[in-house]
Amino acid sequence: MTASFSRRALLALASAALLVAGGCVGAPTTTPAPAAAPAPPPARGPFVAAANPLAVEAGMKVLREGGSSVDAAVAIQAVLGLVEPQSSGLGGGAFMMHYDAETGDITSFDGRETAPAAATPELFHEDGKPLDFRDAVLSGRSTGVPGAVAMLGMAHEKHGRLAWSALFDDAERLARDGFVVSPRLAGFAASRSGQGGTPWAEAYFSKPDGSRVVAGDVLKNPAYARTVAELAAGGPDTLYEGRIAAEILTAVGAQPRPGALSAADLAAYEPKERGALCRPYRLYLVCVPPPPSSGVAVLQFLGMAETVPAILEGPGSVDAWVTFAQLQRVMYADRDRYVGDPAFTGVPVQGMLDEGYVAERAELALTLTGAAEAGRPPGGVIRGFDATQEPSGTSHFVVVDAEGDVVSMTTTVESVFGSGRMAAGFFLNNQLTDFSFEPLREDGRPAANAVAPGKRPRSSMSPIIVLDMNGRFVAALGSPGGTSILAYNVKALVGVLDWGLPMQAAFDLPNLVARGDGFGADAERFSPGLRAALGERGIVIRPNTSENSGLHGAIWRRGPDDVWRWDGGADDRREGVVAY
Repeated sequence: MTASFSRRALLALASAALLVAGGCVGAPTTTPAPAAAPAPPPARGPFVAAANPLAVEAGMKVLREGGSSVDAAVAIQAVLGLVEPQSSGLGGGAFMMHYDAETGDITSFDGRETAPAAATPELFHEDGKPLDFRDAVLSGRSTGVPGAVAMLGMAHEKHGRLAWSALFDDAERLARDGFVVSPRLAGFAASRSGQGGTPWAEAYFSKPDGSRVVAGDVLKNPAYARTVAELAAGGPDTLYEGRIAAEILTAVGAQPRPGALSAADLAAYEPKERGALCRPYRLYLVCVPPPPSSGVAVLQFLGMAETVPAILEGPGSVDAWVTFAQLQRVMYADRDRYVGDPAFTGVPVQGMLDEGYVAERAELALTLTGAAEAGRPPGGVIRGFDATQEPSGTSHFVVVDAEGDVVSMTTTVESVFGSGRMAAGFFLNNQLTDFSFEPLREDGRPAANAVAPGKRPRSSMSPIIVLDMNGRFVAALGSPGGTSILAYNVKALVGVLDWGLPMQAAFDLPNLVARGDGFGADAERFSPGLRAALGERGIVIRPNTSENSGLHGAIWRRGPDDVWRWDGGADDRREGVVAY
């Protein structure tokens, strides 16, 4: 399905959920129905939350000039690719959720990278064995066709108000004249190992005396300035042909372990407009992108949480945190087994969200003493265990324009600085290492996320938009974090929707990630007493080894003074800000 999720469909879904919650249809009643609460005023921007102040200002400038949320997203991504290249950029991919305030329609745009036509299931094997993960990342084989620019072009064609050519001014100016290096970028640039140690990174981040840039230095990128100027003048296709494409292919084809990406692969890339995947949760409708995004796992978690009252007890409750962890274990077990590119493998989305199956999985979660096994959802075909690794290197932002249209977008180059290879002033993704390195397991079953030509790797990215039961906008949020994205997103949803916290307070909550048989967390953010109590219940917290969160979001809510206003949040684990 490529059409957006319409308000009519959302209301039908909400009505069905309310009928189920209300008991037998047609039963007599003598109790008058309660008066409907007055409708809130429509949410209107400008609003931007993103991971770097320069990107936020670029987005706000576009909105002040009458641009749409999608126009602002183009400008924000162009600046993020320059000032936060460790996380996202023109050489990466993205998922976008878009809400149209006038029609109530929600659309997802898929800009996930694709494997080249020459890719084989053993793409990351040598001598019959999987490559070391770091060797695979640093190889040319790790780069898929970049999808973010093409996806933004598709979304702009449908929802843009300003000319495409007007959206790159800030990115070009900052690249040409220079920008102040932030502490976070400086920290990653200081490393001369991994992607920070490639010849491309060495040339970009080293000063004339051989030292690396530090926070406060002014960094110029004339190659990036030229690229965004050409993109502005020529449109999104400029990235996939001519000079920029040739530079991408040269970088991918360099040693060690050159990749097989071709000009034909770049020219053939197509972003996808997909229907949103929406399900009721308590008084809300939560909407995410369908696979290859893992948004279905977020909805499965929420479906399970709705059957377990303990999670409502709040952030000071040991039972609530135990429930939160145990439900995650089941969520990840099913996600890891079943989610992949739906064009190549059947993903049992409806089965994973089936009411009976969800209740069964929630009941199992509460009895776990270790890792969960994947279940068998209705329509699910048993597949091999997954061998996918997802390191850090992602960003999320939220935009609301003056008309109330909303963008919630998660964007990535996969690892820090992607593959460490640069072309035309930007880093290239290593997104293909998001595939399972093992296409088959010992039992001979195929992995849902095995490599195939033209295939999109499974993604944990799951940008979220929340509506009320009348299809009106309530909230938007999302996070980077590799495979931990799912844990970060559901923590924020529980904090805001179940615990009634302000958006910032929900983001500030400790992160707790439960995948497999271990528990990673922001250990220092748990009080000593709560941490000890969790340990007594079998949740022994260790430091989180995956990428930290970078939650950004907004909720339109009524304050204690009865005034409706924006309640925004920017994760203090990164350098983001909120503007409105």
